Amino acid sequence: MAGKLTHLDERGRARMVNVGEKEVTHRVCIARCEVRMAPETLAKIADGSLPKGDVLATARLAGIQAAKRTDEWIPLAHPLPLDSLVVDLEPDQAASRVRIEARAEAHWRTGVEMEALVAASAAGLTVYDMCKAIDRGMSLEAVRLVHKSGGKSGPWTRPNERVDDCES
Repeated sequence: MAGKLTHLDERGRARMVNVGEKEVTHRVCIARCEVRMAPETLAKIADGSLPKGDVLATARLAGIQAAKRTDEWIPLAHPLPLDSLVVDLEPDQAASRVRIEARAEAHWRTGVEMEALVAASAAGLTVYDMCKAIDRGMSLEAVRLVHKSGGKSGPWTRPNERVDDCES
């Protein structure tokens, strides 16, 4: 685990970290989550028969849009210029879920972990929203950071997670 909590001042109060003196580096972060659902729900997503439209395309756009507004979701997050944000959604019939991966990149003074996590979460919540009329038992699960690179702390990859093409 890392050292001290940087979002707290010497008196334990929440604060926005000053990143003004930090070096601008290429930052890459990947986050993932899953939306578990009934097999019938996943089949309707796959065949496009849900009345609200293309679930995966809408969720992809929701993830991208949310990532661009991360500083509005997370009170102490810095607004930052994203170079790239990619959200992939993959139906997994065997596990009756949609797997979601969000990859955020920026050349900036602070990491893009929150942008990747917000993108994955918003995409998952959008899948839920578009399918809730037929499956209220869905669950958004395992929202997690799987990789980060760039910055002073260097690269990190979650153990037991496969990560392709993550060089910074």
